[in-house]
Amino acid sequence: MLDVKDLTIRLTHQAEPLVQGVSFSIARGEMFCLVGESGSGKSLTALAVMGILDRGFEAPTGEVWLQGRGTPQNLLTLDEPALAGIRGDRIGMIFQEPMTSLNPVFTVGEQIMEVLRLHRPELEAKEVAARALEALVEVQLPSPAQRFHDFPHKLSGGQRQRVMIAMALVAEPELLIADEPTTALDVTIQAEILRLIDRLREKNGMSVLLITHDFGVVAQVGDRVAVMHRGKLVEQGSTGVVVHTPQHAYTRQLIRALPENLPPLPPVPVHDQVKLLEVDRLQVHFPVLKGLLRRPVDFIRAVEDVSFDLAAGEVLAVVGESGCGKTTLGRALLRLIEPTGGSVRYHGQAMETLGRKELRRLRRRLQVVFQDPASSLNPRLTVQTTLTEPMAAHGIGADDEERIALARAVLEQVAMPADTLWRYPHEFSGGQRQRIGIARALVLDPDVIICDEVTSALDVSVQAEILQILGRLRAERQLALIFITHNMGVVEYLSDRMLVMKAGRMEELGRTRDVIARPQADYTRRLLDAVPRVSDHVGRHAAAN
Repeated sequence: MLDVKDLTIRLTHQAEPLVQGVSFSIARGEMFCLVGESGSGKSLTALAVMGILDRGFEAPTGEVWLQGRGTPQNLLTLDEPALAGIRGDRIGMIFQEPMTSLNPVFTVGEQIMEVLRLHRPELEAKEVAARALEALVEVQLPSPAQRFHDFPHKLSGGQRQRVMIAMALVAEPELLIADEPTTALDVTIQAEILRLIDRLREKNGMSVLLITHDFGVVAQVGDRVAVMHRGKLVEQGSTGVVVHTPQHAYTRQLIRALPENLPPLPPVPVHDQVKLLEVDRLQVHFPVLKGLLRRPVDFIRAVEDVSFDLAAGEVLAVVGESGCGKTTLGRALLRLIEPTGGSVRYHGQAMETLGRKELRRLRRRLQVVFQDPASSLNPRLTVQTTLTEPMAAHGIGADDEERIALARAVLEQVAMPADTLWRYPHEFSGGQRQRIGIARALVLDPDVIICDEVTSALDVSVQAEILQILGRLRAERQLALIFITHNMGVVEYLSDRMLVMKAGRMEELGRTRDVIARPQADYTRRLLDAVPRVSDHVGRHAAAN
């Protein structure tokens, strides 16, 4: 179906190629996975196949042959009008972030109908509308007739991704390129989207190029897989062979970095554990205001009657889908959001009774690491200022020299070099910025750190480094962690207990190993069943081979 030969991509006026000598082929009806970490060249390869590289790139060299209907064509030799006739017709593409790919000023239906008007001009207006609505039904979008007239901002992330799939498939392409289509989605929605793509592939006899960094996803759905590293293909073959007997050192490194394959964390003494936090029936309600006078007519119950305690050195994972109240719970514990009801006690002291000064002093002991370090670190401050300012505010260190020494010691604990102090956040990778975010919390010597999705945007090898750093710090400092995440593999690896949330309420609370082995709530079972694991799959055709 697709035959890529010696594909090379360069930026204009740059000798070193970003993608070099990449060759692979995809058979009709095959699910071919292209896997690698951020910056490896996966998405650039897909953009070159589609002919939509930015102007800053030279024309790619090599060959990209599209087979199927009609005469085989080398896509790299076609002009723009010819490529425009192929895009959306013979090749469909799903992008990673549907909110930036969908036009916010057109309804969902209009955007799907546009594809048909362009590639199926012989269809009448009524037939175009009927085919567009049928596409939404096909991708199992809830209330498709209503959503047909909605704008993208009214849809959830999973629903927007279904619309993107409908747009990509409405003209019945021979090849679908899916670029990280499930990266930002909850595990249950990810499973639904993958099943949907696979079902449509089998139904339509379509080939799929699935770009991902998740080997669990590869093992679950892939027929064959190719591994990219620094712009080159380092290994390719049937999924079962590559996943379970990898030949290249980089492939082995990626698979070893999965949470299920990481070495055990250092043990934490359980004797004389002190209760740090006691949360009792915590509530956070947001009013729904309507009318000219903006009076409350209802409340959104973001957190409702949540209760738990946290001991020194313990890791409590808070898990659930987007919108379940995990992040709101974490912010309410720190009083970054004022609770509506219930109580939070730190060492037996009720936090809701504290004034601003007392609360500020207490926050030295209760810290947070946010999901996106790029937006939570001040871009105008050096790392030295970012780390020493909080210490000065809380009276830590006799002078700047002592605070800089303390900052340097904390950076060493999170495996960052000493010259980090004099650099700015934009000079670091995402994983390095996340380590700086952890260091900023650690410089105040806290008892509790709330980690809000701190590994969700990281590559698997960087995620492994962060998890092992947190595990080591927990053992060395008797540090308690509230780990907010939707990644069940991370939960199983790092946490002692887990709290499962749904629609603001607790569904289940217990020791992690017990909840995973014997979940009591149906919702917990559904979450666990949706987790893609390398150990559970060998690829569809590996067993046959």
